[in-house]
Amino acid sequence: MITYMEELSASEAENLKKTISRLFRQTCILQLRYDPVTLTPRDNPDYEICVRHRHFIENYLAVLGCEMEHDPQEHIFRLKGEGAETERFSQTTTMLILLVRMIYRDKILGEGLGATVTSLGEIREYGANTGLLNRKLTAAEWREALYLMSRHQMIELPAAVRDVKDETPIYLYSTILLYVSAADMNELIEEYREEADDEAIQENLPADADQ
Repeated sequence: MITYMEELSASEAENLKKTISRLFRQTCILQLRYDPVTLTPRDNPDYEICVRHRHFIENYLAVLGCEMEHDPQEHIFRLKGEGAETERFSQTTTMLILLVRMIYRDKILGEGLGATVTSLGEIREYGANTGLLNRKLTAAEWREALYLMSRHQMIELPAAVRDVKDETPIYLYSTILLYVSAADMNELIEEYREEADDEAIQENLPADADQ
């Protein structure tokens, strides 16, 4: 492996190191990234690095107990395996990812491939209509969810997380489907609804109900 790196140019070796680092941090490397303002696609240099040095990266990751999976249909490289650090999402972040996944599904099925933009306002609307979002989230909870979805290449934001407003366009990537499958989505919906119903029952119980 050391010999392989030494045979590369200094700039190529540095780019390879950065790409591997981003793969660990982001989990996914997409072929195309979208400008969130103009929504125009642009080639992702990290994806090209993965293509050019795939054999080396796979061998390097194998030593660490990881593997790099390639989805040729979605044009995504994804880090998997026991050696990959597992991101633990809070319940609120998981619920928001679930809502974004539902929005992506509905837009793709109903409006075609061009309908891949949402907003905080639309996420809130979906949350209210499905009964999954039955309270006002704090700014910190929104920031945490947006940051993690952006980090793992589920969404693209046109500004810093702290500057996202209700009407700010949020571009959706198909990678959202990798994190919540259709089966998982239905299971989570029922789980959240049951918890919401239990909370509502508790809130409506008289003060001496357990006496």
